[in-house]
Parts: sequence; C-alpha cells; structure tokens
Amino acid sequence: MRRAFLLLPVAALLAACGAGTTTYTAAKTRACLTAHSSTVGAATGDIVASTATGGAFRAHLADNFVTVVFGAKTADAGNIVDAYHRFKGGNVGIADVLFQKGNAVLLWHQHPSTADVAFVEACLK
Repeated sequence: MRRAFLLLPVAALLAACGAGTTTYTAAKTRACLTAHSSTVGAATGDIVASTATGGAFRAHLADNFVTVVFGAKTADAGNIVDAYHRFKGGNVGIADVLFQKGNAVLLWHQHPSTADVAFVEACLK
C-alpha cells in the first residue's frame, strides 16, 4: 500500500509532462473539414503559417475563415502563437481570434461564433 502511495506523485508528474497528449495533423484535420463541407486551401500571404513545422491551411466557413497552423509538437505551437503576437499590426487586437489547442493554432479572420469554434475543434485530428 505504501509503495502505491509513493508512485502516485510519479504518475502525476508524467501526466503533467505531456504523457498521452494528442498531436493533431494538417492532413487529417483538412480531410475532416473538407468532408464536412468547408472549403480548404492554402494559407497564402501568411508568413507565420508558411513556416509552420506541421503544416498549415485556411478553411472557409459560412461567414468566417480560419487559418489552422500546426507545430510538430506543442512547444512549436507556442512559438507560432508568439510569432503571431510579434508580427501583428500595432492597431490589431488578436486576443479574441487566436487560440492554441495542443500543437494546433487557430487564427480566425473575425471573432468566431461558438458553433464555428466547436466545428473546427471537432475536426482537429
């Protein structure tokens, strides 16, 4: 019993270090969005997306679009978020249009509806 109690902190530490985290891919996510009637194309004109280690694309929804950018790992996605903050225009607020989920970064054209966020996040594969 005491041995099991001592192993509990080790298991918690491994979980905190990312054991079991999901890595999303551009190919699988693109396929899901396309299968659900989104128009998906290149993320043209986006310098940050063009340098992503895991790929990137732009998905057009009914009244908004999102650039979906992937890092090879979660730390890469953090760097992508930092780059978007660094390269944004001085009068551009991105806090309500830039989201990170694991190794994926979503940059919306305009503030997304809850339904649009749920739709795209459901397709992260």
